[in-house]
Amino acid sequence: MTRRQFLHQAAVGAAAILARPVAPAASGLNWPVGCFNRPWTTWSFDEALKQIKAAGYDTVGLLTRTRDEPFVGADADAAYVARLKQRIAASGLTPNMAALRTRHDIPLAEAIAETRRQIDNARTLALGHLLTFGVDKREQYEHYYKVMRDAAAYAAERNIRLVMKPHGGSSGASAEIAAALQAVAHPNFKVWYDAGNIIYYTGKDPVEELKPIAQHVTGFCAKDCGAVEGDVMIQFGTGKVDFRAVLAVLKAAGFNGPVMVECCKVGATAEETMVNARANRTFLATLLAQP
Repeated sequence: MTRRQFLHQAAVGAAAILARPVAPAASGLNWPVGCFNRPWTTWSFDEALKQIKAAGYDTVGLLTRTRDEPFVGADADAAYVARLKQRIAASGLTPNMAALRTRHDIPLAEAIAETRRQIDNARTLALGHLLTFGVDKREQYEHYYKVMRDAAAYAAERNIRLVMKPHGGSSGASAEIAAALQAVAHPNFKVWYDAGNIIYYTGKDPVEELKPIAQHVTGFCAKDCGAVEGDVMIQFGTGKVDFRAVLAVLKAAGFNGPVMVECCKVGATAEETMVNARANRTFLATLLAQP
């Protein structure tokens, strides 16, 4: 297949998938499915917005910052955040979350101030979620919990939900996540589950690790992984995540979305990457549509 033929086929496929809702079957699950910017960090964020829209998504998550795009970071000034809001609106996408970057090797008051600036930036962008990753060093756990306790309350006042994503260390698997929930002890501190990261960081079964904390999950990060520290930039169904079983546990717990696609195979071009992101969206749509 020539590059011209490939791009034509991709365009036709994108048009077809855009004509379909994410979960068309009335007997299935009607959970909103969006996409993070991560697969397109090789290209500009504006290109990422374009390709996420072309892949059939309506919602974008601001996960992976770059040198040019601090997103809601404490170093993002008001002018940048205002322009970012305009750029996303012009793309036709709706942002629903961003990653919270916190430091825990600095004085507590300084860490809280930096975190609050990020929450204020998220409010400017009208985001519904801020995602935290925990910390790796055990000696920083208590500092992290204190910052999160303040952040949960501050974000709640601004109608933003603070969520923890499994990422090793203090958010490694269910036991660590449950301990964090107990330590922060705030109703606005919840979980954004990532089954792929459970495998990547711990090698544990993401279905079994979900069960003890499922009632606290308010978002799902869709990512596949085949082994501890294995490749995650892959197509769904090629790793070890049992998406059907994970979705079943979430459904039983009363979960109602959102689901955000984090990863896909990165192609040689932004357009090829879009095709792969669209395929992962279709993979989820097929599962969600089933009773």
